[in-house]
Amino acid sequence: MFVEKPPRRRKYLWQRPDWPQWRFDAAALAVPLAQVHRAQGHLAGRMAELGLAQRDQATLQALTQEVVTTSAIEGEALKLDVVRSSVARRLGVDIGALAPSDRHVDGVVDMVLDATQRYAEPLTAERLFGWHAALFPNGYSGHLRVKVGQWRNDAAGPMQVVSGPVGREKVHFEAPPATALPAETAAFMAWFNAPSSGDALIHAGLAHLWLVTLHPFDDGNGRISRAVGDMALARAEGTAQRFYSLSAQIQRERKQYYEQLEATQRGTLDVTPWLNWFLACLLRAVQGADGLLASVLDKAQFWQRWAGTPLNARQTLVLSHVLDGMEGKLTNAKWAAIGKCSADTALRDINDLLARGMLARLEGGGRSTGYQVVAG
Repeated sequence: MFVEKPPRRRKYLWQRPDWPQWRFDAAALAVPLAQVHRAQGHLAGRMAELGLAQRDQATLQALTQEVVTTSAIEGEALKLDVVRSSVARRLGVDIGALAPSDRHVDGVVDMVLDATQRYAEPLTAERLFGWHAALFPNGYSGHLRVKVGQWRNDAAGPMQVVSGPVGREKVHFEAPPATALPAETAAFMAWFNAPSSGDALIHAGLAHLWLVTLHPFDDGNGRISRAVGDMALARAEGTAQRFYSLSAQIQRERKQYYEQLEATQRGTLDVTPWLNWFLACLLRAVQGADGLLASVLDKAQFWQRWAGTPLNARQTLVLSHVLDGMEGKLTNAKWAAIGKCSADTALRDINDLLARGMLARLEGGGRSTGYQVVAG
């Protein structure tokens, strides 16, 4: 007797018969949308009160944060000063002495800047291939060879996101087969480049989700998907100036980010929960820009207060590093490393600033004595 087998359970969004017909509850998203728009307007108003130089500094800080954290989400640590120097070079912002360039850092910076500064230009396969090639300038991701600047071919098996030890891996997600990528990516780019009929922030949230679902490359899919999301946000705001970093907020909420993505991939094409989380995360990112604004104003006020004080090049360089949010406390050893001088010279520089009142000693002593800038 013939027994009909039950239909295979569809595990992921792209396997559903209605893919990719996105649905969401507009009424449920009305309040979070209004909150984000209000926060964006408030931030834009505050930034408009700044001078051009201060807005450039704010953009420099936001983009530096974006580059550092979009890599950190994938477990890759980039040096803050190298990233900042790379961004400054490309924006033409004067930050004094620049750190040596790094091909890998420059590649991530080029991708983020291309997405946010040329946001109005169409998104094409060639453009995505260029971003991918920039992320992997030597053709490797760690010790693994990567097919650079082209869609993946699944030669080693299906593209999967897994965790756990070898032999006991947990599959969190499996992407569409490589054979489907030409048609799938073409459909995505046609949708992305078409005039948006709804709220542009919804468009950004869907763009991020859609491209990360396709996972079109051997590696770098998360970073490229976030760059496309940033491109959509820049389009929504109509400006290349960035005053907040969504990736920085996602990094703070990394666990929830991956949980939301996995739950959404295993759900239906009604992606209201994903969009609700995306908008809430975006709201926190925009609101968090108040801290960036405060640091830019503090830096401007510091230099204004001490404008008539003669400083040597090392003192100017190290103080700029501290005011830009240097990690950890300032010590004699750090001064010597940043200023490229001996410990004795660093100590003379520090003692001079202590006498002027520009620096103050932190509690404690010995080799780990720390110092802080006197801002007020």
